[in-house]
Amino acid sequence: MIDVKGLQFTYPGQKERTLHGLNFEIPRGEIFGFLGPSGAGKSTTQKLLIGVLKGYHGSIKVMDKEIRKMGPDYYERIGVAFEFPNFYDKFSVLENLKLFRSLYSGNIEEPMRLLELVDLSDAAHMKVSQLSKGMKMRLNFCRALLHDPDILFLDEPTSGLDPVNAKKMKEMILAKKAAGKTILLTTHNMQAAEELCDRVAFIVDGEIKLIDSPRDLKLRKGKKTIRIEYRRDSELKEVVFPLGGIGENDQFLRFIQEYPPETIHSQEATLEQIFIEVTGRQLL
Repeated sequence: MIDVKGLQFTYPGQKERTLHGLNFEIPRGEIFGFLGPSGAGKSTTQKLLIGVLKGYHGSIKVMDKEIRKMGPDYYERIGVAFEFPNFYDKFSVLENLKLFRSLYSGNIEEPMRLLELVDLSDAAHMKVSQLSKGMKMRLNFCRALLHDPDILFLDEPTSGLDPVNAKKMKEMILAKKAAGKTILLTTHNMQAAEELCDRVAFIVDGEIKLIDSPRDLKLRKGKKTIRIEYRRDSELKEVVFPLGGIGENDQFLRFIQEYPPETIHSQEATLEQIFIEVTGRQLL
């Protein structure tokens, strides 16, 4: 669905490039995550992919067509949800969705059904100026789904959401993947990336440092050990055993019989630990 080769970009009036030869591809039905700190090039890449920025070098093909040759019909096929959404503040929630719905000519979702999906149906007649950031983020997701797009570009989709609504948002994103949609997600939220993404790209200073699945990264970079928490004389203690051959490790088997574990943890690395190791940078 998306094939990027040698992508370079420099903002007008700037001497330094923002993107330095990015290469990646995203097949149909995949959730692909761009992970990086602020200023890494995530949003610039997304804006190039949706056609907001022009004048790039290299190739960006979306649905087998070079993006610079795309016409207005391209926007019938993609849905975009920026981190800082813009709406008409004096219009109601429902009026906003009806207005944006009128811009599309293809299959259109019913706005009230989408609002029910994100628990905003009770706010349908509230002015957007009255909404919290979390409510605006959920409305933003509705707007991206209005025309049933093939590709979704989501920028920090769980930003500003409480844990309950963040969980619902993740479930909706996974449901769209199950329906065959292709999703590019830009974030610095490693937990969201671990839960949602089939593959992630680490981007720093306009360069991709690594692309792989979260699971493979965590297993490859993690320690091959397990950590057990147990109690001895009412005092909480811990012990570490090698993971390899654990089922035949007599010392381990004797230990858990003598000291029943309270917790057992495998020691795979977190995405954030891997990001810092690979890039030398933190996600700030």
